[in-house]
Amino acid sequence: MGKKIKKEPEPPPKDVFDPLTIESKKAATVVLMLNSPEEEILAKACEAIYRFALKGEENKATLLELGAVEPLTKLLNHEDKIVRRNATMIFGILASNNDVKKLLRELDVMNSVIAQLAAEEEVVIHEFASLCLANMSAEYTSKVQIFEQGGLEPLIRLLSSPDPDVKKNSIECIYNLVQDFQCRATLQELNAIPPILDLLKSEYPIIQLLALKTLGVVTNDKECQAMLRDSQGVDHLIKILETKELSDLHIEALSVLANCLEDMDTMVMIQQTGDLKKLLSFAENSTIPDIQKNAARAITKAAYDPENRKLFHEQEVEKCLVTLLGSENDGTKIAASQAISAMCENSGSKEFFNNQGIPQLIQLLKSDNEEVREASALALANLTTCNPANANAAAEGDGIDALINALSSKRDGAIANAATVLTNMAMQEPLRLSIQSHDVMHALLSPLHSANTVVQSKAALTVAATACDVEARTELRNSGGLEPLVELLRSKNDEVRRHASWAVMVCASDEPTAVELCRLGALDILEEINLSVSRKNKFSEAAHNKLLNHHLSLKYSQTGYLSSSNIITDGVYDYGRINPGTKLLPLKDLCLQEPSDQRAILLVNSKSSDASPPPSTEDKSSDVGYGRSISSSSSLRRASKDKTKENSYHFSAGFGSPTEEKSEPTSGRNTALSKSATKEKGSRKGRGKKEEEKVKEEEEVAVAPKLTGEGSPDKEWLPPSDPDFCVYVYEVTRSILPITSIKEQIEVLAKYVAEKMGGKIPKEKLHDFSWELHISELKFQLKSNVVPIGLIKKGIFYHRALLFKALADRIGIGCSLVRGEYGRAWNEVKLMDESRKGVTGALPPPETYIVDLMFHPGALIKLRSREADLYRFL
Repeated sequence: MGKKIKKEPEPPPKDVFDPLTIESKKAATVVLMLNSPEEEILAKACEAIYRFALKGEENKATLLELGAVEPLTKLLNHEDKIVRRNATMIFGILASNNDVKKLLRELDVMNSVIAQLAAEEEVVIHEFASLCLANMSAEYTSKVQIFEQGGLEPLIRLLSSPDPDVKKNSIECIYNLVQDFQCRATLQELNAIPPILDLLKSEYPIIQLLALKTLGVVTNDKECQAMLRDSQGVDHLIKILETKELSDLHIEALSVLANCLEDMDTMVMIQQTGDLKKLLSFAENSTIPDIQKNAARAITKAAYDPENRKLFHEQEVEKCLVTLLGSENDGTKIAASQAISAMCENSGSKEFFNNQGIPQLIQLLKSDNEEVREASALALANLTTCNPANANAAAEGDGIDALINALSSKRDGAIANAATVLTNMAMQEPLRLSIQSHDVMHALLSPLHSANTVVQSKAALTVAATACDVEARTELRNSGGLEPLVELLRSKNDEVRRHASWAVMVCASDEPTAVELCRLGALDILEEINLSVSRKNKFSEAAHNKLLNHHLSLKYSQTGYLSSSNIITDGVYDYGRINPGTKLLPLKDLCLQEPSDQRAILLVNSKSSDASPPPSTEDKSSDVGYGRSISSSSSLRRASKDKTKENSYHFSAGFGSPTEEKSEPTSGRNTALSKSATKEKGSRKGRGKKEEEKVKEEEEVAVAPKLTGEGSPDKEWLPPSDPDFCVYVYEVTRSILPITSIKEQIEVLAKYVAEKMGGKIPKEKLHDFSWELHISELKFQLKSNVVPIGLIKKGIFYHRALLFKALADRIGIGCSLVRGEYGRAWNEVKLMDESRKGVTGALPPPETYIVDLMFHPGALIKLRSREADLYRFL
């Protein structure tokens, strides 16, 4: 055998690089290695970067600056599983940095990360991929990307993963995603409720808490509430509440139950199983404020359903809520007050809170916490609405002071609710008087100036409810409350405008307040509102009409109608018809105008020019006519109306109705009026013929000066005097007032008026009656368009109708004045069938007649007859 020869090792190929081991201490060097084509180098580089990133936020920022993110994103899809796993781990850590998140969104790597959630991937990849998505889903843009690229389905699948970290990251990401409505809807389709409920059995509190938080969001939807009920989710929640060791989960569990109780079937189920009683007892006996607060919120949510309220009432939820009102925690007090507000829709609950609840709520109104005051005021507002007993209970509990103080609260809700309670109280006269005694009008000034439309609306409504007395209106006027009230009429909010109109209508019930409202421009604003189809309302129309009652000249010009309750006093004038929106000049300005070819302005004035006149309202406002202060004749007229009520001759109408003016009391007079007239008559007996002759001489001597005081600025201006009209008033008072029959009074007065205005005019000779020339001569003599009614000796329909109404008002005969077309005007009176006077039983309503002052003076023509139509149009 030959000797063996040892073989020499073959040298490596010349084109192969010898292995090199490098130890790097710089992150920048390792980042460069991420571009290596060698899998082993990539895996080791990723592992080193992962350990570096774990050390803190500064290192994450360093890696971002070194440009590590972009090459790492390419490694997410690497063929080697170890490289892919290590890259995913890095992104799980880096994604907590906000700047990294922003860059990842720009690089659009979401699809690559979601791909790592595939079922065949390792648990470690699942953990860090879900961690990356959980970090990214905290921002809205990333949520949208995750949802649109189908990330929700694999996340739900991973809820059943055996690894707790995967479960935690997945449920956290799902919790962030379901804040969006679209994600919640998709969650229902993917049947995610059962796997989420299974997480409640986890031994890790953080997983249980995230699961409860997620359920708290998704159960805001009705479908999810039903899914939770069908999956026995309520049982899981009740068990958590019954387990003291899980007290850190009780608050969130109550939040979920609060949503579930909105579902009627769930409510019935827990009521039948006795769980509802357990829930209420748990809330009442708990010492943890947040648990009590959430329990009260649960009751509030459920109580919006009427059937739920009924079930709650049967379980005596009111006792639980009253107990919670006594909590030391403000949040619990607020939640309990809100629950009481919701339960107020149940009449039985309202009655319960009458003795228990209202006193505690009154005390909460005095709290230093503004939110507590707001919530308690809301509860009181709901308790006192349509419930006089509760309104009384609130007043007896010293609530008025607290409510008025709440009007100066810093929270608009508290102010609006307090105003509502005061309005509810003011429906009862004793309580209204008590409220007025607490200087409520002054307290309402700040709410009336508020910029919040709800506060404005409620404050105006409170004014309407409390300003029902002269004293209250005077207080409101003196405290400057009318100005902001008038400003509210300009509001663009319908409710504010409606309530402000209501308040103005109430305030316009007395003369001084109505005059001030007109001075502030309320009449013009209301007229403008009523011209708009979209802005006007029944209250704006009624308020406008109420103000016009204190400015009869404007009312007659605009509406062409004065009712029997509109008493013509000195200073009222007939300008003629004007279109809506047209301004009516005051009497002084009209008197100062030179005569023109327009129709004469008819003035009613029984005051002597040398007498001391009442304060003229002309100086206050161009919208208020002269002499609208309440005169003795209006007082007599009121007395006359009282008497007609006693005789059952009154034909009433609803207050505040837009048709109020059309419904008039029956013509009649008062015995007090007769006594007054008798005194006047007796006082004039001694005058004899000499005084009557003196009056006639004054009548003849009066050359009708243009205007008293013209040319002498130092002398106060007075309207033109009308001695003839003074004589008319004296004569009708002396001769017609004593007549006992109302019908006869009307007939005699009609003949008297006709006689003073040119006598009877046959229809066929009406065109020959030269009244126009007579009026023109008067205008020329007076050098003015304003003509006192007593100077007119030849008058037609509208002259006679105005004179009849003016004289009838002086002696207490109820009649209306109606303007027609083409110079027509007439008076309407209401008369009972005198043959039935004294007959017992129901009387038929009075009938309306037109008084003929032209063709057959004194004749009464029944309205709605052919003769009445002919009279008005011929």
